Amino acid sequence: MLEWRNVIKKSSREIISELQSRREKARLGGGRKRIEKQHSVGKLTARERINTLLDEGSFEETDMFVIHRIRDFGMDGKTIPGDGVLTGSGKVNGKLVYIYAQDFTVFGGSLSSDHAKKIVKIMKLAIQNKAPIIGLNDSGGARIQEGVESLGGYADVFLQNALASGVVPQISMIMGPCAGGAVYSPAMTDFTFMVKGTSYMFVTGPDVVKTVTSEEVTAEELGGADTHTKISSVADGSFNNDIEALNVLRKFLSFLPSSNEYQYTKRKTHDPKKRISFALDTLIPENPNLPYDMKELIVSIADEYDFFELQENFAKNILIGFIRLDGQTIGVVANQPIVLAGCLDNDSSRKAARFVRFCDAFNIPILTLVDVPGFMPGTAQEYGGIIKHGAKLLFAYAEATTPKVTLITRKAYGGAYDVMSSKHLRGDANYAWPTAEIAVMGAKGAVEILFRNELNDPKKIETRTLDYEERFANPFIAAERGFLDDVIIPSNSRYRLIQAFSKLKNKTQKNPDKKFGNIPL
Repeated sequence: MLEWRNVIKKSSREIISELQSRREKARLGGGRKRIEKQHSVGKLTARERINTLLDEGSFEETDMFVIHRIRDFGMDGKTIPGDGVLTGSGKVNGKLVYIYAQDFTVFGGSLSSDHAKKIVKIMKLAIQNKAPIIGLNDSGGARIQEGVESLGGYADVFLQNALASGVVPQISMIMGPCAGGAVYSPAMTDFTFMVKGTSYMFVTGPDVVKTVTSEEVTAEELGGADTHTKISSVADGSFNNDIEALNVLRKFLSFLPSSNEYQYTKRKTHDPKKRISFALDTLIPENPNLPYDMKELIVSIADEYDFFELQENFAKNILIGFIRLDGQTIGVVANQPIVLAGCLDNDSSRKAARFVRFCDAFNIPILTLVDVPGFMPGTAQEYGGIIKHGAKLLFAYAEATTPKVTLITRKAYGGAYDVMSSKHLRGDANYAWPTAEIAVMGAKGAVEILFRNELNDPKKIETRTLDYEERFANPFIAAERGFLDDVIIPSNSRYRLIQAFSKLKNKTQKNPDKKFGNIPL
């Protein structure tokens, strides 16, 4: 005979109340005290960061209730819903993005295998649904109590970084510690930004460095924002605090496509296409040895005079970043004459090559502004591998099939002329100002080689130099050969560039079938 029992079933109201209670617990992360500690050092919590970055009310969280499965070292009694990372999707200025934010209030943001699975899951969704991936990093590293499984979790994330590369934009914002294996995921993303004073990145920390090499160095010196924006180039930019970082990131995302399949739609602009900039007619100094600021040209031609520069404090002899022309995002690469005369060196070549490849991967048109006297000479550059580093930029431009427009403002000498998106590297539209000088080298150096037997006669050398300048140090020889499509008036540059890019909007060009090219890394 069956024994009947009274079973008390929870009401719908009680079930919903329990759900709300669970959600509230998850939203508290590591608790009020740890949240206050996070605030005390000038940092927002992971949830506050997401709410600041995303459009209001757009965040949809996934895996809120995930907990770790670690049973050693007393961890079986320590579980917090979410396991130290928030994951989900939302919108930035109406654009879908996928996001994860590590929560330092929960186990110091350390990564367990379940923590990693949450990140991998959201990255796979981003690849599948063709939307950018944003990582807000604030983590003490691998969850030591878990051992090798946490290391496996890192490798799982790295794999997704590699698979997502060139498919959807990947952006890392370092907002706290990022050490050991954790640094390699940001390094594999397209862009990395940092917050000054509260974030750092290094493979081995100051204590290990001191033990192994006897060097005494602080965390800030070893891997702070200044180090990675000025010396290592690991980071593309840095900001004063969390709020500034997240607000600028919102702006930055507006320049980027959602994926490599995204078809560009123009952003509305009230800046006239035919706006004339008469100041450009006198931008180039009459003395060819005097510098000028290439940023003046970039800002002058850009919609609303807006230039979003990247790696501003590294390899300053070359400029990279985004502008809009008639509402369309354009990637800019430009020599900077006020630093090292605009010469290409190891650092500037690497900096520009990576940017060109990003633009090409996502079909962002590239504008190249050229004033380059050549590659930097010297043993330091040769020993540092300038041949290979210069070849990276050459390879990147040659391989790129996105629309490419080039404008030579003054000097374009030697092999550097070839490298800077010349017509020979499949430049689609190549222009020059009347002030441009396109030659193997400067007139004085060329004459001293060609007429070395006359070096003891200064007057003859001066006459020869003037003659060389008249015959070769101008854009018209290149134009006669078809290496330039036109010589344009500087003040009219904005309109001519807009016209050039508008004609290229339906460009299709393919490289020979292959798995991938072997860039000289």
